[in-house]
Amino acid sequence: MYTGIKRKLFLKYMLLGLLIVAIVSFILYGKDKFSTLAVDNPIEEKYVYPVGLPSGIYLKTNGVMVIDSVEFENENGEKVNPSKGKIKPGDYITKFNDIAVGNKSQLQYLIEKNGAKEIQMTVLSQNQTKVEKVCPQKNPEGEYHLGIWIRDDMQSIGTISFLTEDNHFFSLGHGICDVDTGRLLSSNDGLLYQANIWGVKKGEAGKPGGLCGSIDYQESNKVGQITKNTDNGIWGVVDAQSIQALKTEKVEIARSDEIKSGKAEIKFIYGGEAQYYEIEIIQIEYASSEKNMVIKITDPKLIEQTGGIVQGMSGCPIIQNQKIVGILTHVMVNNPQYGYGILFDKIYEDL
Repeated sequence: MYTGIKRKLFLKYMLLGLLIVAIVSFILYGKDKFSTLAVDNPIEEKYVYPVGLPSGIYLKTNGVMVIDSVEFENENGEKVNPSKGKIKPGDYITKFNDIAVGNKSQLQYLIEKNGAKEIQMTVLSQNQTKVEKVCPQKNPEGEYHLGIWIRDDMQSIGTISFLTEDNHFFSLGHGICDVDTGRLLSSNDGLLYQANIWGVKKGEAGKPGGLCGSIDYQESNKVGQITKNTDNGIWGVVDAQSIQALKTEKVEIARSDEIKSGKAEIKFIYGGEAQYYEIEIIQIEYASSEKNMVIKITDPKLIEQTGGIVQGMSGCPIIQNQKIVGILTHVMVNNPQYGYGILFDKIYEDL
C-alpha cells in the first residue's frame, strides 16, 4: 500500500513538473517567437507629402506622333497619300533614314530637303518597331508631303499631387493622352515648371472650366524632371532647390479598407496659398482600374472661386481622417461640382 501511494505521489509531482516546464518554456521561448514574428511582419506605414500645386507640364514625345493620315492633291492634280497603309494615326516616327527625329519642325525640314527620293521611316507602332519605305510627292505649291498630320511635344497645366520621401513627385492621377487619338503619349522624358495662374474660367453645366495661366520655360522656373507618363499619371524627380518649398507636411497613406464614403478634403494651392477644401466621397469602386471614387465639392469658398472642379485641378490630393486616400482626376462635364478620383493603391505599385 505504501508503495502504491509513493508511486501516485511520484506521478503527481512528475506531471506538475512537466506542466511547470511547459509554462516556463512558453514564457521564455514562445513569447520570444511571437515577438520575433511581430517584428519581422509589421504593418508598414508609408508617408508622402501632399502638395496640390498647379504647375506647367512639358512632355517630350519619343519621336513625332502621327495624328491623322490624309490625301492631298499632287502637282498633276491627282489625289494621293504616300503613307497610306504604312503609317497610321497613333504611330511615332523615330527615324528619317538614319537620322533620329526629335520634333515636328525637324521632320518637315528633312522631308523638304529630301525631295522625291524614297525614305526609310523607322516607326514605333503599338510598341513594335518597323521600317517603312515612303516616297514623298509634291503638291501644286511645290512642297513635298507624306500625307500625314503630325504633332510633337505637349504642354499643359496640371497639379502636383505629392512628393515621396526620396523626392519623387506624382501628378495628375491620369495619363497624358493625345487630344485627337486618345492614346497615351509615348514619353519618359519631360520637364515640370512653375505656372503663373492669373485667373479661373468657372465651370458650368456642359462647359468645363479651367485654370487660366502661362508657363515661363526658363531654367530658373524649372521644378523637376518628368521620368514616366503612365495610365495613372506622371512621375518625376524634384530639383534640389524646390524640395523645401514643396515638402511641408508628411501624411500617412491610407489602406483601401480605411477609406469610407463621407466627408473628406482636397488640398489645392490657389493664389499662392495652400488651402484644404471640403468635399464628400459619394461612392467608392474598389474593383475599377480608374475613376474609383465619385466626389462632390461641398466647400462654398471653392464653389464661389471656381464653380467646382476645373481643368488643371487634376492631381489634387484627397485627404480623409488625416490620411491621403486618393487623387482628384476628372470633372463631370454636366455638373462641375462632381468629379472622379483614383484610389491611392491604384498608383501605389509605381511608387
